[in-house]
Amino acid sequence: MADENRSMWLVVGLGNPGPKYEKTRHNLGFMAVAELAARSDARVSREECRSLIGRARIGGEAAELCKPQTYMNLSGEAVKCLIRRDDRSVSRLIVISDDLALPVGSIRVRPRGSHGGQNGLRSIIEMLGTDEFIRVRIGIGPDHPVANASDFVLGEFTRNEAESIRETLIRAADAVERIVTDGIEAAMAAFN
Repeated sequence: MADENRSMWLVVGLGNPGPKYEKTRHNLGFMAVAELAARSDARVSREECRSLIGRARIGGEAAELCKPQTYMNLSGEAVKCLIRRDDRSVSRLIVISDDLALPVGSIRVRPRGSHGGQNGLRSIIEMLGTDEFIRVRIGIGPDHPVANASDFVLGEFTRNEAESIRETLIRAADAVERIVTDGIEAAMAAFN
């Protein structure tokens, strides 16, 4: 099992568990993983490594989809467990997160980089000891009216935002598929 998983893509959507956070801006990673799961009729429901995980096919390749159940600030614990469990390379890790610095609805694909203030990414970088993993960032800002960024990211989308978010999630899932099938450079050229 570990040998098979070692070469499999690990796609992690960041968010917070529970119905209270289900429709919040901070849960865009969970929503994008749900879109990917729906495309391959996969269920992300098996509990392991403090996460909900499920097997899927992305662009014809095997992948493991993951929604950490640790709350955003501790996402690195779940990701580290899954990486260690299979002795997996971080080169096969894709993390999907919200990004307060990007305009609502925009997508940025990056092969590596800083956490940019996103606490889930910060936790993953700290726990893995590297920032050398692919990320797909989904914009939720930067012009938010709330003085406290935490209140904003934990808030639900406005009616106008909600109308465009479905299309954004489709594009985020498309970006993940492009990474898997054609590589990071092709995905960056298509989505950045």
